[in-house]
Formats: sequence, structure tokens, C-alpha cells
Amino acid sequence: MLLWLALMCAGAPAWAGLVAGTVMQLSGPLMVKKADGKVKLLAIKSEVEQGDTLLTEKETYALIKLIDNSEITLKPNSSFVIEQFTYTAEQPDGDHAIFSLLKGGLRSVTGLLGKRNKERFEMKTPAATIGIRGTTFVANYVAPPAPGAPSGPVPGLYVQVIDGLIHVANPSGAQNFAAGQFGFTSNFQQPPIVLPANPGLPFAPPPAFSAVPPTSSGSAGSSKAAAIDCVVR
Repeated sequence: MLLWLALMCAGAPAWAGLVAGTVMQLSGPLMVKKADGKVKLLAIKSEVEQGDTLLTEKETYALIKLIDNSEITLKPNSSFVIEQFTYTAEQPDGDHAIFSLLKGGLRSVTGLLGKRNKERFEMKTPAATIGIRGTTFVANYVAPPAPGAPSGPVPGLYVQVIDGLIHVANPSGAQNFAAGQFGFTSNFQQPPIVLPANPGLPFAPPPAFSAVPPTSSGSAGSSKAAAIDCVVR
């Protein structure tokens, strides 16, 4: 047991610190909590890494382009963890994409990893896990309100499929959602269900977010010098 614990402790930091993508667009402050606990303020062209927790402010949209050309656009008041993201064009057996949406919402656009190894993409939330079948989807996790806070949407995970198909699963059940469909599950004790209509959760990034400049295949390593970030003490 002691040997196993030692191996786990020694191996855990190996995933952290590997470049996963680059901040391409911002509409406000974007913070990152690193695997070692340090907190930084990110800017356009800042790199994000495995182990990072990204935090958007109340009016911040942030578009992250990952190294396989997939995109994650975070909504305001969101908390998103890049648990593991590895992609090498010549080594498909090494593909892994594991994320956690702890709070708030995002739009995910599938890149090369999800197209060739869709079974290795996993988006975890406090209510269910999302898998893809090559797609563009929106996910919103509404956390339970604090005592005394005004009521809002029913807490839980809401999904919308724009293109393709997603698979939403938790211990109580699983459901596929196709393009044009909306879904919901409140927690791990309730199976995902298809909603009859749009639940009305807004997702409206600035128009500039739809015109992201292309990045070269070698940008992941060369953009380090252009990255801008500040340590928050």
C-alpha cells in the first residue's frame, strides 16, 4: 500500500504542466488556478495546461483553442478543469481528453482527437458525464442556490446539441441526444431526459468569437514567448 501511494504521488504531477491549448478570445478577466495552487490572470495568447482550473468572471466569455484544433468557449461565472489532454498527430493511441465542468457553462466544438478517438473524450459534471460522437454541444451546470439567494433555473445539468450526437450518463441511466435536442438531469440520482423545448439558458459570446484567426500546427510550442499572464498574489 505504501508503495502504491508513493507511485501515485510521484506520477500525479506528470500530467500537469503539459500545454493543452491557447486563449484565443476574451471579453473580460480569466483566471487560472494551476496544479500547484498558484493563481494567474490570463490574456489572449496565454497557454493553458493540463491540471489548470479556468475561472471566468461574471461578464467574461473565453475561447480556448486546444492543440487538436478543438474549441472550448466558457460562459461567465464558470469553473472548468482540464484534467487531462494529450494529443499528438502521429500517435492516436495516446489521445486522452478529460475535462470537468464544475460550475457555469460552455460550448464544445470537436477537434481532431474527438473525430478519430471519440470514445476518449469525457466531460464530467456534478450531475452526469458527457461523451461525444463527433459534435458541437452546449453544457450548462446550474449549482444549487445559496441559502437566501433568489431562485433561478432548476439546479442540474442542461445540454443542447448543435451538431452531431452526445451521450449523457450517470449511475441512474443514460441518454443520447441528437442535433436540435435539449436534455436535463438534476443529479446522479436522476437519469438524463430529453426536454421538449429550449430551457432558455443564454449563450451569447461576442461576435468576434466566431472569427478566430487560424493557428499553425507548431503554435503549441512556439507561442510561449508571446504568452501574457500575471501572477495574482
